[in-house]
Amino acid sequence: MKYRIHPIVMGSKVFDKGMMTYQLDYGTPYTIPIYCWYIEGGDKKILVDTGEMQPIVSEDREKALGGHIHTFEEGLARFGLKPEDIDIIIHTHLHNDHCENDYKCPNAEIYVHEKELESIHDPHPLDFRYMEDYIADVEDNGQLRVVSGAEQEIVPGIRVVHTPAHTEGGLTVLVDTDKGRAAITGFCIIDENLNPPKQIRAMEMEVIPPGTCINPKESYDILLRVKDMADIILPLHEPRFASGEAIG
Repeated sequence: MKYRIHPIVMGSKVFDKGMMTYQLDYGTPYTIPIYCWYIEGGDKKILVDTGEMQPIVSEDREKALGGHIHTFEEGLARFGLKPEDIDIIIHTHLHNDHCENDYKCPNAEIYVHEKELESIHDPHPLDFRYMEDYIADVEDNGQLRVVSGAEQEIVPGIRVVHTPAHTEGGLTVLVDTDKGRAAITGFCIIDENLNPPKQIRAMEMEVIPPGTCINPKESYDILLRVKDMADIILPLHEPRFASGEAIG
Protein backbone atom coordinates (compact mmCIF):
# COMPACT_ATOMS: atom_id res chain seq x y z
CA MET A 1 0.00 0.00 0.00
CA LYS A 2 1.27 3.47 -0.93
CA TYR A 3 0.19 6.69 0.76
CA ARG A 4 0.36 10.47 0.41
CA ILE A 5 1.13 12.65 3.40
CA HIS A 6 -0.62 15.99 3.85
CA PRO A 7 0.92 18.38 6.41
CA ILE A 8 -1.72 20.61 8.05
CA VAL A 9 -0.64 23.49 10.28
CA MET A 10 -2.77 23.38 13.44
CA GLY A 11 -0.77 25.68 15.67
CA SER A 12 2.52 27.52 16.02
CA LYS A 13 5.10 28.66 18.52
CA VAL A 14 7.33 31.72 18.58
CA PHE A 15 10.39 31.13 20.70
CA ASP A 16 14.16 30.86 20.88
CA LYS A 17 15.59 28.82 18.00
CA GLY A 18 17.76 26.95 20.49
CA MET A 19 14.60 25.10 21.54
CA MET A 20 15.07 23.20 18.27
CA THR A 21 18.85 23.12 17.82
CA TYR A 22 20.92 21.92 20.78
CA GLN A 23 23.86 24.26 21.56
CA LEU A 24 23.15 26.41 18.48
CA ASP A 25 21.41 29.73 17.74
CA TYR A 26 20.33 30.55 21.28
CA GLY A 27 18.79 34.01 21.36
CA THR A 28 17.52 33.83 17.76
CA PRO A 29 13.73 34.34 17.46
CA TYR A 30 12.08 31.54 15.50
CA THR A 31 8.54 30.51 14.50
CA ILE A 32 7.66 26.84 14.15
CA PRO A 33 4.51 25.17 12.83
CA ILE A 34 2.68 22.54 14.83
CA TYR A 35 1.46 19.91 12.42
CA CYS A 36 -1.26 17.35 12.11
CA TRP A 37 -0.29 15.00 9.29
CA TYR A 38 -3.15 13.42 7.30
CA ILE A 39 -2.08 10.16 5.68
CA GLU A 40 -4.21 9.54 2.60
CA GLY A 41 -4.60 6.06 1.13
CA GLY A 42 -6.10 2.72 2.04
CA ASP A 43 -9.44 2.27 3.74
CA LYS A 44 -8.56 4.04 7.00
CA LYS A 45 -8.53 7.76 7.75
CA ILE A 46 -5.22 8.23 9.56
CA LEU A 47 -3.67 11.19 11.37
CA VAL A 48 -0.27 11.61 12.95
CA ASP A 49 -0.74 13.96 15.94
CA THR A 50 -3.69 16.35 16.31
CA GLY A 51 -2.19 19.77 17.02
CA GLU A 52 -3.51 22.56 19.24
CA MET A 53 -7.12 22.98 20.33
CA GLN A 54 -7.16 26.80 20.02
CA PRO A 55 -4.27 27.85 17.78
CA ILE A 56 -3.22 31.48 17.64
CA VAL A 57 -3.89 32.73 14.13
CA SER A 58 -2.10 35.93 13.17
CA GLU A 59 -0.79 37.51 9.99
CA ASP A 60 2.73 37.68 11.43
CA ARG A 61 2.83 33.99 12.29
CA GLU A 62 1.38 32.87 8.97
CA LYS A 63 3.86 35.07 7.11
CA ALA A 64 6.76 33.60 9.10
CA LEU A 65 5.57 30.07 8.34
CA GLY A 66 4.55 30.62 4.73
CA GLY A 67 1.18 28.93 5.23
CA HIS A 68 -2.24 29.17 6.82
CA ILE A 69 -2.88 28.14 10.44
CA HIS A 70 -6.05 26.05 10.79
CA THR A 71 -8.28 24.91 13.58
CA PHE A 72 -8.60 21.12 13.77
CA GLU A 73 -12.01 21.18 12.09
CA GLU A 74 -10.88 23.56 9.34
CA GLY A 75 -7.81 21.49 8.59
CA LEU A 76 -9.75 18.24 8.24
CA ALA A 77 -12.48 19.91 6.19
CA ARG A 78 -9.91 20.61 3.46
CA PHE A 79 -10.07 16.87 2.77
CA GLY A 80 -13.80 16.45 3.26
CA LEU A 81 -13.31 15.02 6.75
CA LYS A 82 -14.83 15.56 10.17
CA PRO A 83 -13.22 14.56 13.49
CA GLU A 84 -15.61 11.62 13.86
CA ASP A 85 -14.39 10.24 10.49
CA ILE A 86 -10.89 9.58 11.82
CA ASP A 87 -10.12 5.87 12.28
CA ILE A 88 -6.53 6.00 13.55
CA ILE A 89 -4.35 8.56 15.32
CA ILE A 90 -0.64 7.84 15.73
CA HIS A 91 1.23 9.94 18.28
CA THR A 92 4.84 10.90 17.87
CA HIS A 93 4.64 11.81 21.57
CA LEU A 94 2.14 13.25 24.05
CA HIS A 95 3.32 16.80 24.68
CA ASN A 96 0.18 18.89 24.79
CA ASP A 97 0.58 20.58 21.40
CA HIS A 98 0.55 17.18 19.71
CA CYS A 99 -2.62 15.73 21.27
CA GLU A 100 -5.01 18.54 22.23
CA ASN A 101 -7.70 17.50 19.73
CA ASP A 102 -7.77 13.76 20.43
CA TYR A 103 -11.02 14.00 22.37
CA LYS A 104 -12.82 15.26 19.26
CA CYS A 105 -12.24 11.91 17.50
CA PRO A 106 -14.53 9.42 19.30
CA ASN A 107 -14.12 6.69 16.71
CA ALA A 108 -10.33 6.70 16.48
CA GLU A 109 -7.92 4.08 17.74
CA ILE A 110 -5.03 6.06 19.20
CA TYR A 111 -1.53 4.59 19.12
CA VAL A 112 0.97 5.78 21.71
CA HIS A 113 4.13 4.29 23.17
CA GLU A 114 3.91 2.91 26.70
CA LYS A 115 6.70 5.24 27.86
CA GLU A 116 4.62 8.26 26.84
CA LEU A 117 1.72 7.07 28.96
CA GLU A 118 4.05 6.64 31.92
CA SER A 119 5.37 10.17 31.35
CA ILE A 120 2.00 11.88 30.99
CA HIS A 121 0.60 10.21 34.12
CA ASP A 122 3.69 10.77 36.25
CA PRO A 123 5.78 13.52 34.65
CA HIS A 124 9.12 14.70 35.95
CA PRO A 125 9.03 18.39 36.99
CA LEU A 126 11.01 19.21 33.83
CA ASP A 127 8.28 17.62 31.71
CA PHE A 128 5.85 20.53 31.97
CA ARG A 129 4.65 19.95 28.39
CA TYR A 130 2.67 16.87 29.48
CA MET A 131 -0.95 17.62 30.39
CA GLU A 132 -2.90 14.56 31.49
CA ASP A 133 -6.29 16.16 30.87
CA TYR A 134 -5.82 16.03 27.09
CA ILE A 135 -5.91 12.23 27.00
CA ALA A 136 -8.26 11.57 29.92
CA ASP A 137 -11.39 11.20 27.78
CA VAL A 138 -9.88 8.94 25.13
CA GLU A 139 -8.23 6.78 27.77
CA ASP A 140 -11.51 6.41 29.68
CA ASN A 141 -13.22 5.52 26.40
CA GLY A 142 -10.78 2.69 25.75
CA GLN A 143 -9.43 4.29 22.59
CA LEU A 144 -5.72 3.98 23.39
CA ARG A 145 -3.63 1.29 21.72
CA VAL A 146 -0.35 0.93 23.57
CA VAL A 147 2.83 0.34 21.59
CA SER A 148 5.57 -1.53 23.41
CA GLY A 149 8.96 -2.56 22.15
CA ALA A 150 11.08 -1.13 19.37
CA GLU A 151 8.83 -1.41 16.33
CA GLN A 152 5.23 -2.13 15.30
CA GLU A 153 3.18 -2.18 12.12
CA ILE A 154 0.00 -0.10 12.38
CA VAL A 155 -1.47 -0.96 8.99
CA PRO A 156 0.24 -2.32 5.86
CA GLY A 157 2.70 0.32 4.67
CA ILE A 158 2.76 2.27 7.95
CA ARG A 159 4.82 1.34 10.98
CA VAL A 160 6.30 3.05 14.01
CA VAL A 161 9.80 2.84 15.47
CA HIS A 162 10.67 3.78 19.04
CA THR A 163 13.04 6.76 18.90
CA PRO A 164 13.44 8.25 22.40
CA ALA A 165 15.33 11.43 21.55
CA HIS A 166 12.99 14.26 22.57
CA THR A 167 10.84 12.16 24.92
CA GLU A 168 11.04 8.69 26.45
CA GLY A 169 8.28 7.31 24.23
CA GLY A 170 8.91 9.09 20.95
CA LEU A 171 7.65 7.21 17.88
CA THR A 172 8.94 7.89 14.38
CA VAL A 173 6.28 7.04 11.79
CA LEU A 174 7.45 5.32 8.60
CA VAL A 175 5.10 5.64 5.64
CA ASP A 176 5.45 3.96 2.25
CA THR A 177 4.81 6.40 -0.61
CA ASP A 178 5.23 6.32 -4.40
CA LYS A 179 8.42 8.35 -3.92
CA GLY A 180 9.89 6.00 -1.33
CA ARG A 181 9.67 5.60 2.41
CA ALA A 182 8.92 8.76 4.38
CA ALA A 183 9.73 9.24 8.07
CA ILE A 184 7.76 11.65 10.24
CA THR A 185 10.25 12.13 13.06
CA GLY A 186 9.28 11.13 16.57
CA PHE A 187 11.12 14.13 18.00
CA CYS A 188 10.86 17.90 17.64
CA ILE A 189 13.37 19.14 15.09
CA ILE A 190 13.70 21.22 11.91
CA ASP A 191 15.68 20.56 8.71
CA GLU A 192 18.78 22.13 10.21
CA ASN A 193 19.03 19.37 12.82
CA LEU A 194 19.58 16.81 10.06
CA ASN A 195 21.53 19.08 7.71
CA PRO A 196 23.68 21.28 9.95
CA PRO A 197 25.31 24.52 8.78
CA LYS A 198 28.96 24.61 7.75
CA GLN A 199 30.28 25.67 11.15
CA ILE A 200 28.70 22.65 12.82
CA ARG A 201 29.89 20.20 10.17
CA ALA A 202 33.38 21.67 10.55
CA MET A 203 33.28 20.41 14.14
CA GLU A 204 32.68 16.91 12.74
CA MET A 205 29.04 16.82 13.86
CA GLU A 206 26.72 15.23 11.31
CA VAL A 207 23.44 16.15 13.04
CA ILE A 208 22.22 18.44 15.83
CA PRO A 209 20.20 16.86 18.67
CA PRO A 210 16.78 18.35 19.52
CA GLY A 211 17.04 21.48 21.64
CA THR A 212 15.19 19.64 24.38
CA CYS A 213 16.26 16.02 24.57
CA ILE A 214 16.49 13.06 26.93
CA ASN A 215 20.22 12.54 26.47
CA PRO A 216 22.19 14.61 23.93
CA LYS A 217 24.62 11.86 22.93
CA GLU A 218 21.95 9.19 22.57
CA SER A 219 19.72 11.64 20.71
CA TYR A 220 22.55 12.37 18.29
CA ASP A 221 22.83 8.66 17.49
CA ILE A 222 19.05 8.31 17.11
CA LEU A 223 18.94 11.17 14.59
CA LEU A 224 21.66 9.48 12.54
CA ARG A 225 19.71 6.24 12.61
CA VAL A 226 16.44 7.87 11.52
CA LYS A 227 18.24 9.74 8.75
CA ASP A 228 19.19 6.36 7.29
CA MET A 229 15.72 4.83 7.69
CA ALA A 230 13.89 6.62 4.91
CA ASP A 231 14.13 8.29 1.51
CA ILE A 232 12.12 11.31 2.68
CA ILE A 233 12.58 12.81 6.16
CA LEU A 234 9.83 15.03 7.59
CA PRO A 235 11.19 16.91 10.63
CA LEU A 236 8.31 17.41 13.02
CA HIS A 237 8.41 21.25 13.05
CA GLU A 238 10.04 22.18 9.73
CA PRO A 239 8.38 25.36 8.36
CA ARG A 240 8.85 24.49 4.67
CA PHE A 241 5.90 22.05 4.81
CA ALA A 242 3.51 24.78 6.03
CA SER A 243 2.29 25.48 2.49
CA GLY A 244 0.44 22.16 2.75
CA GLU A 245 1.86 20.58 -0.40
CA ALA A 246 1.36 16.83 -0.42
CA ILE A 247 4.36 14.55 0.12
CA GLY A 248 4.86 11.25 -1.63
